[in-house]
Amino acid sequence: MIKKKYIAALAFILIAGCKKAPINVGPPNQYSSSTYPTTVTQLQTVLVSCYSNLRDVGLFGFDLLPRMLGQSTHTLNGNPFSFTSEMAANNLTVGDGGAQETWNALYAGVKNCNVTIYAAGVLLKTNPSVDKTAVNLIVGQAYCLRGWYYMQLECFYGEAYMQAGGVNGDKLGVPLYTEVPASLAATQVARSPVKDVWALVISDEIQAAALLKGQVWPATDAARATEWSAKGLLGKAYVYTQDWANAKTTLIDVITNSTKTLMPYATYHNAFNGSNKFNSESLLELYIDPNPQGGYGIYSGVANSATIDGLLWPPVTFGGYNGSTPYDGTQNQIQYLGYGGNFYIHDQNILRFGYTLGNNYALVPNPKYNAATGPTYFNQQLVMDPVYQQAALQARTNNTTDPRLYVNALQPRVDSVQFDGIHWALVATNPMSSTYGWSLRKYSPIDYNISANTTVVSDKWDYYLLRLADVYLLYAEACIGSGDNANGLEYLNRVKRRAYSLPITTPSVIDYKSLTDVTPAANPLSPDPVLGHNPLYYERWAELFNEGTWWFDVCRWKLGDSEAAYYKTAIGIPPLTFNDSKSYVWPIPLSELNSNSKITPNDQNPGY
Repeated sequence: MIKKKYIAALAFILIAGCKKAPINVGPPNQYSSSTYPTTVTQLQTVLVSCYSNLRDVGLFGFDLLPRMLGQSTHTLNGNPFSFTSEMAANNLTVGDGGAQETWNALYAGVKNCNVTIYAAGVLLKTNPSVDKTAVNLIVGQAYCLRGWYYMQLECFYGEAYMQAGGVNGDKLGVPLYTEVPASLAATQVARSPVKDVWALVISDEIQAAALLKGQVWPATDAARATEWSAKGLLGKAYVYTQDWANAKTTLIDVITNSTKTLMPYATYHNAFNGSNKFNSESLLELYIDPNPQGGYGIYSGVANSATIDGLLWPPVTFGGYNGSTPYDGTQNQIQYLGYGGNFYIHDQNILRFGYTLGNNYALVPNPKYNAATGPTYFNQQLVMDPVYQQAALQARTNNTTDPRLYVNALQPRVDSVQFDGIHWALVATNPMSSTYGWSLRKYSPIDYNISANTTVVSDKWDYYLLRLADVYLLYAEACIGSGDNANGLEYLNRVKRRAYSLPITTPSVIDYKSLTDVTPAANPLSPDPVLGHNPLYYERWAELFNEGTWWFDVCRWKLGDSEAAYYKTAIGIPPLTFNDSKSYVWPIPLSELNSNSKITPNDQNPGY
């Protein structure tokens, strides 16, 4: 079962990592390709590394979403520790630790996919009676994931996005490795043109879709890539390169023929916290086992280790103990369901979702306070002004605020979470915030304390690498890009209708009437002049919030200046600015410049 296997020492692998040191080329492995793999089962163990690498610390294991993308997009605000200060300021240096970490992890994924493809070829040659259909399914998955890894690499490190007609295609992309290097010299590879990188991504996904065509995995293998995973990623590659015609054809194929459907809002609301895995909307999902073998997530050193992003963005509550400890109103009495005081949702995001009530509420005497018991977490002397609280609840009931705010965030003194899986506790204001201080809900521990178990510290939710709502929005963009505004607007509205619990194909009163119609981001408390009147931009931001895609949209659409102006500040960072000549692309890491003779300082991205 692919989702529960992790063979840490894929002994067959010829190249142990992305480093270029001679010791990592050739023989320092337990097995060679002449003896491994000799069966489809053994080949499966090689494939596993293509999936498990997604849990690397530089990807979904710990750092990419909360520390890097969370800061660079201002999804989150928090402690300016480690390399997050540079990310929050969008002013990276060549030695930035986050950019280095992600580069290494993505190329490790490329290497693992190349090893799998090579191993499949070896197996077919050495064992003529092997089940070729089973081998092809493995190769198809490797191509699908290699295309994903290269798409991420190009979007982070490529000099520019390719535009319609091949514009920017001759600029510098990333180095391409399509085979397992057999010598040290073969590891020295120059940066390929942007057009060549995208051509490989597109080719990989086309091959993957063909090899996986018609395959339906059993529930035990639900995490495997499918034909529709590959076609969805292919459609995204076409959109990112403004090939509108191919994008429309590919994406409508996924929408029409994949059998996937948008989840109803009630399911969607709880689809990011451990429930509803592999649902009707999921096209490619990183499986997380909530009960790994033990230890501290990705740092545990054990096989099948899980992710631990939830340690950095847990809710803040008034609960967490047995209720006997007096509550004195100090920060010390606040309980975090993970590491305390690292991140909370940037205050501007609350307003961008259309929350118009402000945050000026009073704390009033609790009418249910039991003086005989004395003040505790669960018997507080002061509570939120009930008039304000009722208005906040009405904003949800009446959908005067975008309902996706409540998928993504927890409102202090209104929402509750289970701090130990049994007892409920009221969410507190994050003490790092001076205004709103809402806690993150999406991909966050909302029904258990991630750091309380000393045996297993890990997240329990899966991560969506691609889901149908993204495909709908990509299709809408492709329609708009090709001049088919009516269909583009309709698919934006279908995603919006789901958010408002309405039938997705039936016109409604909440529909956008034009591509410049007002959105919740036009909130008069902090109007956004860009997203406030651009339903395409707003819907991609709101629907895919904290899912790792908004940074690519900011860079594709050149929104850096307007984003900096909207968010204004970040903790520990001077007033935000954006360097258009530099900040849309991460630097080629210093370690790569030092180890790859084919990439010189003159090949570095502009501004670094």
